Amino acid sequence: MKASYIIERIGVYYSVTKPRVWYLLAYTAFGGYIAGSGATVDWVKAFIATLSVILASAGSEAIANFIEKDIDALMERTKNRPLPSGKIRPEWKALILGLILTSLGAYIGYTINLLALIFILIGVLDYVVIYVMLSKKKTPLNIVLGSVAGGAPTMVGYVSAANQITLDSVILAGIVVLWIPSHIWSLALRYKEDYMKAGIPMLPIVISEDKAIRCISSTAIILMIFSILVHFINPLKYGYIYLASATVSGSILLYFALKLIYRPSKTLAWKMFKYTSPHLAVIFTVIIIESLLA
Repeated sequence: MKASYIIERIGVYYSVTKPRVWYLLAYTAFGGYIAGSGATVDWVKAFIATLSVILASAGSEAIANFIEKDIDALMERTKNRPLPSGKIRPEWKALILGLILTSLGAYIGYTINLLALIFILIGVLDYVVIYVMLSKKKTPLNIVLGSVAGGAPTMVGYVSAANQITLDSVILAGIVVLWIPSHIWSLALRYKEDYMKAGIPMLPIVISEDKAIRCISSTAIILMIFSILVHFINPLKYGYIYLASATVSGSILLYFALKLIYRPSKTLAWKMFKYTSPHLAVIFTVIIIESLLA
């Protein structure tokens, strides 16, 4: 068997885990661990906690890709994914991969502590069952119901270090939960026709475009305000470096949001979508820096 073929197959199975999704989730888990560590960081344990989230998130995405293969085949944005394009045959191989990865992630979480396992399971069940299976095709509140899965990796990281749930951990997870609607709804607005074709009632599909854009802008504004409030809730831990960074990055997000409110535009909504991920990365980078300097 040629090495080029093996590399190509690895790439196909890697892509079915949707790495662009779990990269950022893994980073928030790592940030959560550092924030929960206090003065001393166990870097090996930080790696293990982050790995548990990578495996569980990648596995969940592979399972979701298997469940949604028919939907993906209908959408221009997703029709070239490994399952609808026929790159993985038989299709159940993706499901088996997802179950193995998710199980490994859960097992690693279990070896850390019970809370880590609980939050891994909450994330997996909320995403795969609540969001993908039960609500995605039935209600425009689907992404709101599924947003808990976005905050779960931060909780996994934090409780892996602290072995307890604190106000800090809930606040940090809350940042990710608030980030998800503006991020996903902006994507849905850009690919509105795709979602309509697949029968997925994302918010921009069921209400007018102007109203959808204003909802997206409103959630972005709430995210910015909440991100800045983190400093005032715990100024000793999230100090002036955090405040300055959250304010500057949040101001850019606010610019997009306010401009969208007064001049609704798909193009501008897409620009905001592209910015939301770097904004979240900035927030967690500064959280890591502040925690290490504390």
